Amino acid sequence: MNGVPLIAGFAPGAVFARAVVGGVRTAITREQFLGDVARLATLLPPRGHVLNLCADRYRFIVGLCAALLREQVSLLPPNQTPQLLAQLAKHYPGFYCLTDHENPRADAVVPQGAAAALETVIYPQDSAAPSEALPWIPAQQLAAIVFTSGSTGTPVPNLKTWGRLVQSAQAEIARLGVPRGMSLLATVPPQHMYGLESTVLMPMQGGMAIHAGRPFYPADIAAELEHLPRPRGLVTTPVHLRTLLADSETLPQADFLLCATAPLAEEAAAQAEAVFGTPLYEIYGCTEAGQVATRRTTDGAQWRTLPGVKLAHRAPGTCAMGGHVEEETLLNDVIELADPEHFELRGRTADLINIAGKRTSLAHLNFQLNAIEGVRDGVFVMPDEADGEMARLTALVVAPGLSPAALNQALRGRIDAVFMPRPLYFVAALPRNSTGKLTRQALDQLLAQLAGANKDKGKTP
Repeated sequence: MNGVPLIAGFAPGAVFARAVVGGVRTAITREQFLGDVARLATLLPPRGHVLNLCADRYRFIVGLCAALLREQVSLLPPNQTPQLLAQLAKHYPGFYCLTDHENPRADAVVPQGAAAALETVIYPQDSAAPSEALPWIPAQQLAAIVFTSGSTGTPVPNLKTWGRLVQSAQAEIARLGVPRGMSLLATVPPQHMYGLESTVLMPMQGGMAIHAGRPFYPADIAAELEHLPRPRGLVTTPVHLRTLLADSETLPQADFLLCATAPLAEEAAAQAEAVFGTPLYEIYGCTEAGQVATRRTTDGAQWRTLPGVKLAHRAPGTCAMGGHVEEETLLNDVIELADPEHFELRGRTADLINIAGKRTSLAHLNFQLNAIEGVRDGVFVMPDEADGEMARLTALVVAPGLSPAALNQALRGRIDAVFMPRPLYFVAALPRNSTGKLTRQALDQLLAQLAGANKDKGKTP
């Protein structure tokens, strides 16, 4: 591919996005989108890299595309803390921020003691003149750098070219059969790799209309989905889906369900399919390789790689290669291959634990905990081993309708006694980030607070 169109599958006048503007629900056409991209491109400063913090999904997409027109690379870090921004500035000097907030990062400063605030461009409030001109972007042009946290805390860059990103979107569309004209609502941010692939690139290349917002509360998700014309779909995560199914009495019918970031229990998938009236699909992937495989959860545990992607065992694990994967990538999961295109997951390599000679994975324990009826959210934590002491697992659970005795009884029926959590904490919510993930730092902080509260009360959890 020498050049790849910015968008594909949109007929003249087709709806590109649905947004609420001034309290009024508005359909944004293909031509309006192209005009907004062209106008924003003229407003961006002459820099090599941009940090796109737009919370509105439509504005994020316009910003991503305007940067492509200016041959600027979008930086997509896992968070926007001042410390991380300072680290980015060391490697990408002169980068600026694009945001749709009035006071975006008042605490963000460039590193090495400089007092100057991070240069910020505010997304314009008014709309541009519509345009018919469809830009084409070189396939080898670097479009984005998506970061993982890294074991040392230093963000690790993963380079994504425009051609491979589009190829990934086309593979997803072909596999899942998502029709043109579908409206997509998402609960994941566009800055995350899953959000970038499935809520930005897939609709851009498949002629789908994106919902510009990102509703959080179950009632808001249900209401926004109800307002979308059919066919309509929901792109979400296991934690958002479980909360939605538990907290919403009635949910609108959908025509497409997609879930990722952690394996979903078959029971939850079956419930979702019954409630929404449509099949639910999962994506397996990682930031380094992007999306790798799909499955319909209710069909079984086996995954199938996306077109062109192959898996192979390499020391010390399993690698993904081919298709849209930029380069051969070692996956951070224990994978049992049936053949290069079919496999089952056996847990994270970093999650494998050994207690009293018995082995399992935290992923397996979390799966069993969250599969218990009445559990809305839960996680096992392996503490740092104490000298001379056998490690004991801790668990945090959100289960307002269950007693500790009932939960422990259900858990004993699913896992070996040696892996039973001691202590087991009931909490109102887990400290998940915007993509539904839990960081070790956030878990450690919560556990310290809970342990301190029990100590003050003279209780042993």
